[in-house]
Amino acid sequence: MKIIALEKEMTHARVLSFRKYATAEAKALWQLYLEGIVREFYFRKEKKLAVLILEVKNRQTAKKALSKLPFVSKKLIKFDLIPLKPYPGFQRLFR
Repeated sequence: MKIIALEKEMTHARVLSFRKYATAEAKALWQLYLEGIVREFYFRKEKKLAVLILEVKNRQTAKKALSKLPFVSKKLIKFDLIPLKPYPGFQRLFR
């Protein structure tokens, strides 16, 4: 299952906290990439918030994987998880 994870910064988060855990965050994200869980990662164009594309069994697996990220475990950010499904519209064209 593909899931889009949209970062939401917590209101109490401070820039110094992000700097403190930035290297550990990058290493943890890289590990999730190597495990085939996080397939793509981006920043939104209009603001510096992460957008991750995950390939997981289900939403709970995505939540568990993202909880390994230091920014999440330190409660600096959270993610809105949006499950995706294949687009079925093309089958109308080939009936």
